[in-house]
Amino acid sequence: MQKITTCLWFDGQAEEAARYYIAIFGGDSRVLDVSRNGDAGPGEPGSVLTVRFLLAGQEYLGLNGGPQFPFTEAISLSVDCADQAEVDRLWDALTEGGEESQCGWLKDRFGLSWQIVPSAMPELLSGPDPAKAERAMKAMLGMRKLDIQALRDA
Repeated sequence: MQKITTCLWFDGQAEEAARYYIAIFGGDSRVLDVSRNGDAGPGEPGSVLTVRFLLAGQEYLGLNGGPQFPFTEAISLSVDCADQAEVDRLWDALTEGGEESQCGWLKDRFGLSWQIVPSAMPELLSGPDPAKAERAMKAMLGMRKLDIQALRDA
């Protein structure tokens, strides 16, 4: 068990969200444990209270805490993508029912913010040629989904 686990507060969709994310990321992703409310609550007896799950080997806890605390962009999950195909696949899957933002950011259908980032970004934005890095930054600021080739061309 990892020492620090991100807890994601949902309004009744923790298990649905966990299974949705697992289907998208595959590999070392699975439900680890589901706990249910008892007669004492806080939710309906038998309904899901928490779900522990792995996404790409990283553990998360989904909590059905209610509508009091919706997600904001103040926290996001950043995904390091090996290539444009992975960027495209994750972007398409996570924006389904959600919304695009800019610079590789999006909100999924549950309102959780994600950054879908090519692993080439650090090199493109801070390479040895400051003028080239500046052009790449300017190009990125005009994008929604990040396009590696367009960033390289800049």
